[in-house]
Amino acid sequence: MTLHHAGASRVHRAPAHLKVLALLAFMLLVVAIPGDAGWAPEAYGVAAALVVATVLVARVPLLFVLRRMVVEIPFVVFALLVPFVAHGPRTTLPVLGLEVSAPGLAEAGHLLATGTIGVAAALTLAATTTARDLLAGLARLRVPALLLEIMGFMLRYAEVVTGEWSRMLVALRSRGCEPRSPRHWPALGRALGALFVRSYERGERVHLAMLSRGYVGARPAREGAP
Repeated sequence: MTLHHAGASRVHRAPAHLKVLALLAFMLLVVAIPGDAGWAPEAYGVAAALVVATVLVARVPLLFVLRRMVVEIPFVVFALLVPFVAHGPRTTLPVLGLEVSAPGLAEAGHLLATGTIGVAAALTLAATTTARDLLAGLARLRVPALLLEIMGFMLRYAEVVTGEWSRMLVALRSRGCEPRSPRHWPALGRALGALFVRSYERGERVHLAMLSRGYVGARPAREGAP
């Protein structure tokens, strides 16, 4: 599932490093909102409206962003458990009638709001910025070159690893294994282990190939390059 949505809007054409800085500043402001303040819901609403407005200006379908927000599900589950395990004065939920921690309920709302807004904002950045432009923007922000190299290879080989995993799933299903069935989870675990080993070995081979071509922590300069 690709994260980038091709387009020619002003948001797409904006410099990548400025979009990264805008995202960081925006998230700092969102995280700084006190969750127990009376005006917090309005502030979260304004922040969410800004994200939606940016998506609309970028002409990215809202459904495109919403489908990719499934990555937030584990975070949502964790936030929903906070009111039940947190300490402090207890309160009763008006809908379900369950007794939960009042401070935990406020903290869960804060986590859900900041997490959802953050994921949506990050997905908006990814939808309007290609991986190559994003790396170039990070380079302009003086991100360490080694970190950029790692990120570049991660993005480059992500499709290779996911493609290999898709082929492994086809092989499992052709042998009568259904990955969604708990009975076949041991086989699924072994397949994931094999994928990890293959990916690690591929990384070793790529690294050796880079060393044989003169890599010493940075890409060698081309002959005749300025």
